[in-house]
Amino acid sequence: MNISMLLQMSAQTFPSRIALTYNSEHYSYKQIYDAAQQAAQVFQYSGCSFIAYLDVNTPAVPIAIFAAAIAGIPYVPLNYRLSKSELESLQARLDKAYVISNQVPEFSLPDYTYQLTDAFYQNMLAAGETDEALHPATDSEESIAVQLFTSGTTGTPKAALLQHKHLMSYILNTVQFAAAAETDATLVSVPPYHIAGISAMLSSFYSGRRIVHMENFDAMEWISLCDREKVTQAFVVPTMLSEIMVKHKQKRQSLDSLQAIAYGGGKMPLRTIEEALQRFPNVNFANAYGLTETSSTVCLLSPEQHREAFKSDRPEMRNRLQSVGKPVPGIELQIRNDENQSLAAGQVGEVFLRGDQISGKYREKELVQYDGWFPTCDHGYIDKGGYLYLTGRADDIIVRGGENISPGEIEAVIRESPAISDVAVVGIADEHWGESIAAAIVLAEGHSIRDDEISVAVTEKLRSSRVPKKIVRMKHLPYNEMGKLLRRKVKLLLE
Repeated sequence: MNISMLLQMSAQTFPSRIALTYNSEHYSYKQIYDAAQQAAQVFQYSGCSFIAYLDVNTPAVPIAIFAAAIAGIPYVPLNYRLSKSELESLQARLDKAYVISNQVPEFSLPDYTYQLTDAFYQNMLAAGETDEALHPATDSEESIAVQLFTSGTTGTPKAALLQHKHLMSYILNTVQFAAAAETDATLVSVPPYHIAGISAMLSSFYSGRRIVHMENFDAMEWISLCDREKVTQAFVVPTMLSEIMVKHKQKRQSLDSLQAIAYGGGKMPLRTIEEALQRFPNVNFANAYGLTETSSTVCLLSPEQHREAFKSDRPEMRNRLQSVGKPVPGIELQIRNDENQSLAAGQVGEVFLRGDQISGKYREKELVQYDGWFPTCDHGYIDKGGYLYLTGRADDIIVRGGENISPGEIEAVIRESPAISDVAVVGIADEHWGESIAAAIVLAEGHSIRDDEISVAVTEKLRSSRVPKKIVRMKHLPYNEMGKLLRRKVKLLLE
């Protein structure tokens, strides 16, 4: 199946239902479908090889991605926050691209077509129904639906490839068609170039849930938009939820319509989710773990599992609030060591995944093994109940005197102190040990803590070899817009 079927089914089932709200304007499923059909013909006529989108969330996003699917052309959302040189480098890797952007760039590339975002979606919507609808090729499920450039924090960004079959597998295994009520609305504030934004859009269109687009995240505006548009669902990253909690306490708006919040993209501080569960007892919280290469969510800590852990007095149960839950339907999971051997519960190793929604393919190479297993480069372990805990990325591991040390276990101990608002542990060069441990800490407002108190806590919970040799206090830690800690930046600041 082709992902355009998600829109077509909803447009046929409830054509007049509102699919998208943007700047207080409402667009129905039929309007979006007709606009996508018009755009698909424009794309085909242009002879382009890629559809590139370079802008914030607008109605052009669903029109472009579904039109690209109908036309059989890969959709490539680009990070508008990148520098001019970084964008030039990425666009140079796209031959004959049709670029939808909020401004025509100063530089131009041969065989490129540029279209201003507002003009694109307004013209497509105004055109109305086509005389003859286009239909995707019958074998289109094997073709590339979306190409996403990775963040590139460890080098040149890779071009991750998601075929129609990968995205459709995720949707069909996790979303029920037309399950949403007409009053349901999901607030999408994550950027359109991230897999979370794409999966939120596809799942909402398939379920029949209205999307409320937010151009750029602002905590106060997020709260106001929830109340104004009667938002029922939302996806946030941990840093977003932390800011929302602070602003909500100041603004004291009801958020009565909010029924569910999914979060992911980074590690959620335990105190933040505990406070959220206490403040919003009627909201269903879910922790979603996924990767670009896996077409979004592969593990989920459900609302019921959140409440069960939050109410429990047993440490092993309470600790599950720090897990990412269990695999979603259609996903197999293993923890393996460096010799590619499967590990038992409680043992830390690399997370491997297998399932129809997993691509693991890039324009440059393919990482999926011959038997379908994908090495995520994430490290973690599974507890006896089957819950997955992440301890960090493979390239985050600190090698001290030949011993592999996970920053996550040290961060978890330091974070237990009420004096610590945030912490990042990294390895820095050491002539004797090769690497030694350094910690950047952010103090909670009105608190202080001595270095020796941190050392004692780490020694008691772990051992002396895990004690940071260097501790630096910072006003805040560097995160990207999706809430991922930029550990390499921390390392540069501490070395």
